[in-house]
Amino acid sequence: MISVVILGAGNVATHLFKAFSASNHTEVIQWYNRSYSAISSFANAVDTTDNISKLKMADIYIMAVSDDSIAQLSKTLPFENRLVAHTSGSVSIHDLDKKNQRAVFYPLQTFSKEAKVNFSEVPICIEVTEKKNLQFMKELAEALGCTPYRITTEQRQTLHLSAVFVNNFTNQLYRIAHEISDAKSINFDILKPLILETAKKVQHMSPYTAQTGPAKRNDKKTIKRHLKQLENEEHKMIYELLTASIKKTHGQR
Repeated sequence: MISVVILGAGNVATHLFKAFSASNHTEVIQWYNRSYSAISSFANAVDTTDNISKLKMADIYIMAVSDDSIAQLSKTLPFENRLVAHTSGSVSIHDLDKKNQRAVFYPLQTFSKEAKVNFSEVPICIEVTEKKNLQFMKELAEALGCTPYRITTEQRQTLHLSAVFVNNFTNQLYRIAHEISDAKSINFDILKPLILETAKKVQHMSPYTAQTGPAKRNDKKTIKRHLKQLENEEHKMIYELLTASIKKTHGQR
C-alpha cells in the first residue's frame, strides 16, 4: 500500500484525493492545506491539517497547488530526503527544493470539481531527478489505472501548451458558439452531437485530415456571409484569424 500526503485543495487535489482513496493500492494518510476551511468537509474521511510542521511520514508528498506556490511551499516542507512531486504541466521539476527527492506527477486532463473523472483514461506524465524513483512513480500512476509516460520538463511544457489549444481555447470557442446561438434563441444542445463527432474523429484520423468547412474548401461566399452575420467585433476577428489559418494549412488563398 502506497501512502500519500496531498498538499493543496484545488480541483486537481480534490480529484486526486478521490482517486487515491478509491484505489486498493494507495492510501491518503493526510491532506494539508494552508486554509483549513477548504478541506474541513473531508475531516471525517482523512486526517486534515493546516499545520505544515505536523505532516506525517509518507511514501510520497503530492503538491497539487498553484504554479506560483510550488517553489515556496517546497522550501517550507519540514523534512529532507523524502519524495516530493508536483502536478503542474508548466513548472520545472527543478523548482522543487533540492533538499528532497523531486518528481512530477502530471495528470494531463481538465479538472472541474463538479465533473467526475475516469482516471483509467487519464495519461500521467512522470519525471524524476533520481532514477531510483522512476519505477515507483510508474506504479503510483498504475495504481489509479492510468498509463504513465516518462516525459522531460521540456516535453511536458510543450504538452501543456498543446493542451491549452485543444482544451482551453476550444472551450472558449464553445462559449462563443453558445453566445451566438443563444442570441437567436437556439438551443445549444443541438450543437453537442457535432462537438462529440469532431472529438471522435481525431481518435482515429489526424486533425489535418479531419478538417472540413468553408475555409478548407475556400467557400468565399459562405465566409463573407458568416462575417456579415457576426455582430461582435471580437468574434469577427477570431473567425477571420482561424479562417486564415485553415486556408494557409490547406493551401487556399
